[in-house]
Amino acid sequence: MTSNVICIVLGGGQGSRLHPLTATRSKPAVPIAGKYRLVDIPISNCLHSGINRIYVLTQFNSASLNKHIKNTYHFSSFSEAFVDILAAEQTPTSGGWFQGTADAVRQSLHHLAVHEFDHVLILSGDQLYQMDFDDMINKHIETKAEISIATIPVHVNDVPGFGILKTNSENVITKFVEKPKTDFDSLVSDVSDEMKAQGRIYLASMGIYLFNRKLLFELLQGNERTDFGKEIIPQSIGEHKVISYQYEGYWTDIGTIKSFFDANLGLTDDIPQFNLFDKNYIFTRARMLPPSKVSGTHMEKTIVADGCIINASKISRSIVGIRSRIGFDTTIENCYIMGSDNYQTLEQIEESHQNNTPIMGIGDRCIINNAIIDKNTYIGNDVLINCGDKLADGEYATHTVKDGIVVVKKRAIIPDGTVI
Repeated sequence: MTSNVICIVLGGGQGSRLHPLTATRSKPAVPIAGKYRLVDIPISNCLHSGINRIYVLTQFNSASLNKHIKNTYHFSSFSEAFVDILAAEQTPTSGGWFQGTADAVRQSLHHLAVHEFDHVLILSGDQLYQMDFDDMINKHIETKAEISIATIPVHVNDVPGFGILKTNSENVITKFVEKPKTDFDSLVSDVSDEMKAQGRIYLASMGIYLFNRKLLFELLQGNERTDFGKEIIPQSIGEHKVISYQYEGYWTDIGTIKSFFDANLGLTDDIPQFNLFDKNYIFTRARMLPPSKVSGTHMEKTIVADGCIINASKISRSIVGIRSRIGFDTTIENCYIMGSDNYQTLEQIEESHQNNTPIMGIGDRCIINNAIIDKNTYIGNDVLINCGDKLADGEYATHTVKDGIVVVKKRAIIPDGTVI
């Protein structure tokens, strides 16, 4: 059935809640797990589900995302498969930016119209999960649904943060409330016994939608509605057959620095909720990097990507990204180090030594805790980051502090002896 489906991945807006990681890149291009990009998650789920015609919609800082897509997703010349970027563009009928999720899809309909398909799958570009969309599509067809929404059972404490859906005994959605603050009892839905035992008896929208082609075009053309979650979906309930596809696996929305940090460090658990080693692995750019080299380092619950040179004394509960260099006697705990886009040459390293400036990576005798180190940073020797009391939120030239997490900005230079 998936051959009749085309997918749209929404790249999101400015991603201000993920600042400074989104200062020079769009949300879907943010590196995750040391070697992937966020956009690789929805695309990989699609490809494993047999969906291989995918548009990624973006408008902010799209250059690095465009480069990643171009260098990663190649298909046979004899295949109709593609992963293409659709950036906001001026046309005779539209002269502005995307105004919301629905408006982004509306402005892209003329690109979709040239293809043959029966259903449109709409995904977010900033979520971490593994889902078989083929099963969702089959359920959609079996129930003769016009719209299917992927939902996940949540606890009452989580209800105010989500769009909550109420279903009947046939999984038809009868009510939608965006981030309700009261009257929770009226929103309880049927869930599995396992979910009931955990107190997860409310169904939250995952922002994953499946539309029949004809209905999607009807809903978007000739009106000013700009958002799926706030307008299109609530207004379709009662008028069209809207079905809940209940998902009970791991899913998290990576919209803030805290959620991004927790999701990444969660991958270092003995049995992580998101399985990087599953048969449905994540696709990403194939890099011809050497294996990582580790010397004299005690590691515990650590993920190390390709091409690293590590001489640290200890690394625990951390992710070390591609081409990372970590100096002698350095201790790193609870950190996500994104790595580098390139190696410095021996000449560049010698020049830095002569000028007493840091070389790319992390220097000697550093202690770094509870931090995200963005790509291509230059951290000198004897640097201490977040080693004392929890830091207050703040914005600085070289770093940002959010929820007690220090985010060292891309290409930042941290001189020897700095204390953050």
